Amino acid sequence: MKKISLTLLALFITAAVVAQKNADSLAYQLQRAKINTMLALRAQKFGQYDQSLTMHTGIFGLQTKNDIRRSNDILMDIVKTDDDIYKQIKILLDFRAFQQTEVLTRASQVEDSQLGYMTTINKLRSQLDTMKADAAKQQKENDDLRRNFIIAVILVGLLILLLLRRRKKPAPAKAKVKKKD
Repeated sequence: MKKISLTLLALFITAAVVAQKNADSLAYQLQRAKINTMLALRAQKFGQYDQSLTMHTGIFGLQTKNDIRRSNDILMDIVKTDDDIYKQIKILLDFRAFQQTEVLTRASQVEDSQLGYMTTINKLRSQLDTMKADAAKQQKENDDLRRNFIIAVILVGLLILLLLRRRKKPAPAKAKVKKKD
């Protein structure tokens, strides 16, 4: 019964850990997807920047101030996107470090639990051994007491038989003396 209870407890703890791991993995995957989307957006903006550098709308095919401003605005947008990407990567790395810390903490907790279970099991085994030894000792004492009781009953019975036999024996016959007359 105890083995079944311990097994069920271990399965429950394992299921909880797996469920938590899946939730953490989902958050991690969502963060990665967000960063990948931001990287794709950055690549698109860089393509716009590259295209804006080739645009020359001025006289004689030169760049105008507006062309340069447009290129600079796109470049500034790329820099802002890069900053956001770095922030999200830092969040992702912090999340990964948190996950590793959690794994180490859980491993330590599981190890402590297992040591506690092993200690409890060893304690219960020693108590069981002590109880078995006490039960064997008590059984021996009961057997000795029963044997002594049976011997006492047999001795009392023999004593009673001996006493009854003595009573039943006829008294020695007295010799008859004849009187002379």
